[in-house]
Amino acid sequence: MNGLTVLSPLQALLAVAGGLAMLVGGGEMLVIGATRLARQSGMSMLLIGLTVVAFGTSVPELSVSLTASLQGHPDIMIGNVVGSNIANIGLILGLSALLQRLELNLQAVRIELLLVIAASIILMLCSAYGRFPRSLGIIFVLTLIVYTFLACRNHTNGQHSEQTADEEKTGPPSLGFISFLVLAGLALLTYGATIFIRGAADMARYLGVSELIIGLTLAAVGTSLPELATSLSALRRNESGLLIGNIIGSNMFNLLMVLGLTAVIKPFALSAALLQRDLPVMLAFSLALVAILQQSHGIRRWHGLLFLAAYGTYYYFLFS
Repeated sequence: MNGLTVLSPLQALLAVAGGLAMLVGGGEMLVIGATRLARQSGMSMLLIGLTVVAFGTSVPELSVSLTASLQGHPDIMIGNVVGSNIANIGLILGLSALLQRLELNLQAVRIELLLVIAASIILMLCSAYGRFPRSLGIIFVLTLIVYTFLACRNHTNGQHSEQTADEEKTGPPSLGFISFLVLAGLALLTYGATIFIRGAADMARYLGVSELIIGLTLAAVGTSLPELATSLSALRRNESGLLIGNIIGSNMFNLLMVLGLTAVIKPFALSAALLQRDLPVMLAFSLALVAILQQSHGIRRWHGLLFLAAYGTYYYFLFS
């Protein structure tokens, strides 16, 4: 495998588990540091969810995808992105809504959802063509950069977020401590991604399944664990905007930055199987979210149950 010794089944399993632990830990450190920095700058909780937290929790997807592509495993890369987007809405948002009713108006996230849907359709067209070109990757990355600049300029509320009781007593964390959290998180994510991809590729060989399936399942759910942890934390604080913003922002980042930057570095081929099954499912989940937010101005518990049922059905057909 690219000059590397093939791992034994036990070594592959340990590599996957260890890589996942590093991805989750690194993602948590990155999110904590980035969120504290955002709070000090006076960003709204919805904007924090859409940008800082969403981008931070999506760094595992970026790390895994770039590593997979550079190591010659494009199916793990694309499967990771598509599977993560499906898991973010079907599994994580569905579970969160089942635990607690989520309130948010479509108007607050209409631009972000429009970008997600547009990028999904473009990806489907690329799948029909069979390749994701570098020029489109550049457009995707620039689109996200422009969006982030405009969002921060237009939506910053000009007031600092409420401090926690500890921060009120001890003052806000120092810039040095925040920088340490961010850099340490990035280091764990980078190393964890390398270990995870090596173990996942060998595990696919031992299990006799395709690397695309590994990407759509093991890699996708594994790299979505930071989103799950952040969502549960947001539920405890009753921050629906942060939670939904994190999910939508993560999907937007996965499509525009993860796919875009990967294509800029190394354009990749797309499997026809994606267009027959996975990409329509990803688009359908996004369209369903738009319809639910439009009609209900939030996500009810029965919506969460429907998302979970649809996600379970997708997994059933994935392995059937």
